Amino acid sequence: MKEYDFEPVRGLPEQLPSGEEVLWQGAPRWTALAQRAFHIRAVALYFAVLVVWRIAADWSADSSAASALMGVSWIVVLGLLAVGALTLLGWAMARATVYTITNQRVVMRVGVAIQMMMNLPFKQIRSADLRHYSDGTGDVPLLLAETAHPSYIIFWPHVRPWHFSPPQPMLRAIPDAGRVATILADALKTYLEQKTADNDLASQDNE
Repeated sequence: MKEYDFEPVRGLPEQLPSGEEVLWQGAPRWTALAQRAFHIRAVALYFAVLVVWRIAADWSADSSAASALMGVSWIVVLGLLAVGALTLLGWAMARATVYTITNQRVVMRVGVAIQMMMNLPFKQIRSADLRHYSDGTGDVPLLLAETAHPSYIIFWPHVRPWHFSPPQPMLRAIPDAGRVATILADALKTYLEQKTADNDLASQDNE
């Protein structure tokens, strides 16, 4: 993983070497990222419960309508600020993210204030999974080789939730995730077949 300032190809810090080609590029859908990574619905529900509780408390204390309104107004303001800030963060993070699949690797350009590049060669990827959601988006988590030691904190939110050992980098909240997973699976299969063929050829040359 590294920082970079120049992007000669969208989502990539350098020109692709000969023989490598981009198979797919995409980004998270910001609404899905905000909901699942930043839990804006849960936060909104939390503040709604606080409002109901405060109104019930004022009602039981025989407070006036004006007093009850004053009591909940600050909770509503805080709730709107919290949900608004998390929504903005989800939008900004999705806008700054580019996921790239080539025939050799997966690359993640992430970061809002500081742009970072995460390069995951196919030789480090053991498997890829897929999870669909009702909003039409999905996640594609990647299980890396045991020799790879990605940081959960650095990868977040582009990482499978609650999988700390080992962390699993993830293409998160992407539209048409099934097609993307198929592209990645086919690319991994082709890479492994080519690697096996090259190893067999090298073995024959050594005999």
